[in-house]
Amino acid sequence: MIPLSKLEKLPRHLRLRKIWKIFAETENRMALSPSERSYLTDILKLLIAGENFSAAVREALEGARKTLGSVLTEGTDTGNPSPEQSAALRRAVNTVRHILLRETGRSPADWDFTDPKGVLDPAARRLFPGMTVYLEDIRSPFNVGAMFRSAESFGAEKIILSPFCADPRHPRALRTAMGCVEILPYERMGIEELGNVTLPCFALETGGTLLQNFIFPEKAVMLVGSEELGLSPEALALADASLGRLSIPLYGAKGSLNVSVAFGIAMQAWAANGYFLS
Repeated sequence: MIPLSKLEKLPRHLRLRKIWKIFAETENRMALSPSERSYLTDILKLLIAGENFSAAVREALEGARKTLGSVLTEGTDTGNPSPEQSAALRRAVNTVRHILLRETGRSPADWDFTDPKGVLDPAARRLFPGMTVYLEDIRSPFNVGAMFRSAESFGAEKIILSPFCADPRHPRALRTAMGCVEILPYERMGIEELGNVTLPCFALETGGTLLQNFIFPEKAVMLVGSEELGLSPEALALADASLGRLSIPLYGAKGSLNVSVAFGIAMQAWAANGYFLS
């Protein structure tokens, strides 16, 4: 633990960064001894007294300080707070961490968000056999990671990546997927090879059957194309010769969605259909 007297003497930007790291490391562990909670409370007192924060920030920091202080005084000197207290502690620490992130001039990236579940258990997965996804040339590791997370959450059996898809083991993809790359099987395959797969397929693409009217198959491959160009002519021909195209109705001026968002919507609808059939 860095002594408070040393923190006080640091230049403001360095002091805030050091405190941010303390709270970030705390949130990653969230198994705090009473002395650690007391230390964090003292840091918050230092911040509130010594920084020229806005009224809203000061109020939020004071709320976090009270939460930490209340847990300290409620007979939890064993270091084992109740689940409700643990949730309140984590929210307090998370709030402080993001306040300091903003005060140091940074915007949160996908790796600044933490997942308390840690390593995921493959045995806990409920999946729909035959629910397969083909990602064609998704260039952004962020999108690939987000799509792994959605696919795993909605019961996909596996993901197939085109040769030019971003690597799901890219650090940014791994951080966004939050463990799902480790438990969701995947492989790489060209569109020509995909044509030899025995499952039918459909494309998530504009100009097709609207989501509310689409008849989802029990087993199939959903084809999803790149952020900029959509699916290739070869992939679209494969879908058109099979189950066709699925489109999400839109109502705004933009008329388009981020590919990982559109994918999540389509996966939820497909999973809901599979759930009611099972």
